[in-house]
Amino acid sequence: MKILQVIHGYPMRYNAGSEVYTQGLCQALADDHEIHVFTRQENAFLPEYAMQKERDPADPRVALHVINMARARDGYNHQEVDHAFAELLDELAPDVVHVGHLNHLSTSLVFPAKERGIPVVFTLHDYWLMCPRGQFIQMYEDPGQQPWPVCDGQDDRKCAVRCYRRYFGNDDDQFERDAAYWTGWVGRRMGHIRQVCDAVDLFLAPARYLLGRFRDDFGIADDKLVYLDYGFHRQRMTGRARTPDDPFTFGYIGTHIPAKGVNHLIQAFGELESQARLRIWGRDRGAETAGLKRMAAELTGDAGDRIEWMNEYRNQDIVPDVFDRCDAIVVPSIWAENSPLVIHEALQAGVPVITADYGGMAEYVGHERNGLLFTHRDPTSLAQQMQRLVDAPQWAREMGRRGYLQSDDGNVPDMSEHAQEIARMYADLLAQGKKQ
Repeated sequence: MKILQVIHGYPMRYNAGSEVYTQGLCQALADDHEIHVFTRQENAFLPEYAMQKERDPADPRVALHVINMARARDGYNHQEVDHAFAELLDELAPDVVHVGHLNHLSTSLVFPAKERGIPVVFTLHDYWLMCPRGQFIQMYEDPGQQPWPVCDGQDDRKCAVRCYRRYFGNDDDQFERDAAYWTGWVGRRMGHIRQVCDAVDLFLAPARYLLGRFRDDFGIADDKLVYLDYGFHRQRMTGRARTPDDPFTFGYIGTHIPAKGVNHLIQAFGELESQARLRIWGRDRGAETAGLKRMAAELTGDAGDRIEWMNEYRNQDIVPDVFDRCDAIVVPSIWAENSPLVIHEALQAGVPVITADYGGMAEYVGHERNGLLFTHRDPTSLAQQMQRLVDAPQWAREMGRRGYLQSDDGNVPDMSEHAQEIARMYADLLAQGKKQ
């Protein structure tokens, strides 16, 4: 088949979970199919919406079609993007379009595919279709509330005053006028998204928790939703050899943003009674990373000196660059992550995981089986669970060896088999279309 993947970023320009997964899937599908990717860059020196062709630097079989979104990235539908995508559809004539994410691209690009009778598959990586900001985390809190409160569900006015208030004027007399405008904007966006969802033939959810949210809270029909966990290039997670003579070391992999809860991890680390170490991997995000480093420096005693800030790594090198250098991985996110890649990768490599008892994170970590769960958004609870591993390193190693609990052998799903299963879904959709 000729397959066109759509994703809002591609490694190494963008190296978060959905981008890394899409790259891995493309590389596996390329064994049997012709793979193209429609993705974006943000190059302020190029004209907006300019297109350029590239190849995946890690696998030249994968063709990249890159549109520039340096200034229009915050919108949700763009006629210029739709036009460029339609031209690409006419040039390639793909058998199927598989969307990984439409943020920073154009939500309406699914319509040119449907107009041409091309099946559309959509992998749900977060809540962006049902939450304009994607994570059900609010930007503004009530007095006395924790910053970045978790949202209990989408509502047009609530979205306006809790997440888009940064665009309001500072005149209290204009508050209701600004709120009404942004409430209308959110309402139009959500109505449009409903039409987008109607145009999708099949949604893939990598966590049962996520599937349930889209079915029960957003009304996606059961016959359009399929649970399918992510696939992984398991050979990349083999051969772990823990660096000798290191003290017990916790690792964090991820972006330095509030939704990831890395500030809670730093706070919890400061409460430990040990000489343990914390290594934080991820791309420097300027002021946000500087704020975290300042927080680390203000910890009591020498705790801040035992936090190491590590460079970004290639996913293909995750074992020597990351897992060889830590004894446990911590996933402290405050948003309800669905199926974090890092949890699966750590478990495949034999590394136990500490994460929150919330969302899809708790779905893949069994408490005291292959890791530990802490109370969501509670740094003291996190510190208590971290202390347990420091005090019992052999137990930590035993839990890590149990791996992925959803399989009989502890292995996460193999990417090659995963890609074959997705290709079968593509073929089924194509067969259904021919019958109609």
